[in-house]
Amino acid sequence: MNKPLLNRFNFSKKNLYFSVLFFFLIIAYYNLNSGYIESSDSHRFSRWADSLIELKFNVFDFYKIEKADHRPHLFFFTVPVLLISLCKVIFLNYWQLAFVILNLVFIYFALIYFIKSLLLIGVRPNLIFISLPAIVLSVDILIWPKYILSDSSYAFLVFLANYFIVKSIYKDKFLYKEISLIIFLLLASRPTSIPIIYAILFFIMIYKFQIFSVHKNILLFIIFLFFSTPIILSVFYQLIDFNLNHIPKVEFLTSMVKKGMIIHDRPETWVDVPNSFLDILYIYFLRFISFFNPYAETFSIVHILLNVFQTFLIILSILIWFTFGNIIKSFNKIFLFVIILSFSVAAFHSFTLIDYDWRYRFPLILPLLTLFPLSLEMYARKTLVK
Repeated sequence: MNKPLLNRFNFSKKNLYFSVLFFFLIIAYYNLNSGYIESSDSHRFSRWADSLIELKFNVFDFYKIEKADHRPHLFFFTVPVLLISLCKVIFLNYWQLAFVILNLVFIYFALIYFIKSLLLIGVRPNLIFISLPAIVLSVDILIWPKYILSDSSYAFLVFLANYFIVKSIYKDKFLYKEISLIIFLLLASRPTSIPIIYAILFFIMIYKFQIFSVHKNILLFIIFLFFSTPIILSVFYQLIDFNLNHIPKVEFLTSMVKKGMIIHDRPETWVDVPNSFLDILYIYFLRFISFFNPYAETFSIVHILLNVFQTFLIILSILIWFTFGNIIKSFNKIFLFVIILSFSVAAFHSFTLIDYDWRYRFPLILPLLTLFPLSLEMYARKTLVK
C-alpha cells in the first residue's frame, strides 16, 4: 500500500538544522545586501544610547534624563538602547552594521527555537522542513532586521515566550521562572509589549479549563472574540473620551478615531468622521480586520503576493486544525495560545495605532507560521490512521 505523500520521505534532525542555516543565510544575505535603514525612532534610540554611554551604563540615572507626557517611561526602551550602546562602544563607527548583524543573530535563534518547539511536541522533521520556505518568503522577515530598531530582538523574545508556552504544554506544567524572565525582558523592550504579556497571563489562567481542550469550543471562542472585540473597544473609547480626554496620551488616541483613521499615515484607508456609536464600532471593526490585511496601495505586486501566500497558509492551517483537531489534543492548546496572542496584539493596536508599515505584526509571524507544520502533522497522523 502506498504511503501518503507527507509520509513518503524521511528527513533527519541533523539535515533539518542544516536547512535552517541555509535558509537563514538567504535572509541574512538579503538584509545585509540592502544596507541598514534608520528611522526617526532609530535616531531617538541612538541619542538615548549616547546618553547611556555618557552615564557609564547607569540605567537608573538614564531613566531620569527625559520625561514626556506623550511618551512612556524610558524603562520600556532599556533593551534596544542597551544593545545599541554596546554596539557603539565595541564597534565604534561600524555600530550600525554590527546592530544589523545582531538583529540577524536574533532571527537565527528564533528559527532555532521554531525548530526546537516543533520537534519537542513530535512534529516530523520533513513537515517542519516544508514550512521553512514560508519563513524565508515572509516579507516582514526580509524587511525588519535591516532596521536600527527593536523589532528583531523583540520578535525573538515573543517567540521565546511562545517556545516556553509550548514546552509548558508539553510538560503540562508551566515554566514560571523562564516565562517571568521573558515577561520582564518584553516589558524592558517595548511599551507595546502589554498585549503579549496579557495573552501569556490569560492563557495561563484558562489553561486548565477542560472546555478549551476541544477544538470546536476553541473555534466558538475565537468567533466570540472576533465579534466582541470591536464592541469592547468601542465601549472603552466612549468611557475614556468622556472621562479622561484631558490627558494628552488619551487625547492622542481619541483624536485619531475622531478623524476616522484606520491605518496611520494612510489616508486612503480612513473613513468618514464618526457621528454615532455604530460609526465608532465600524472604525474599530475595520482596524481589527486591517491589522491582518495583506494588501496596501503602495505595496508592490510581489509584496502583495507574498503576503497573500502567507495569509493563505495560516488560514489553511486553521482549516486543517478545525477538521482534524481531535487527533492531537495538545496541539489544540498551542493553536489556542497563538490565536489569543494574535487577537490580543491586534486588539491593542486597533485601539491605539496600526503603523503605516504594519511593523507591529512582525513579532506574530513566527508564532502564526508554527500553525502550518502543526496542521500538517495532524493531517499526516490522520492519514496514517486510515
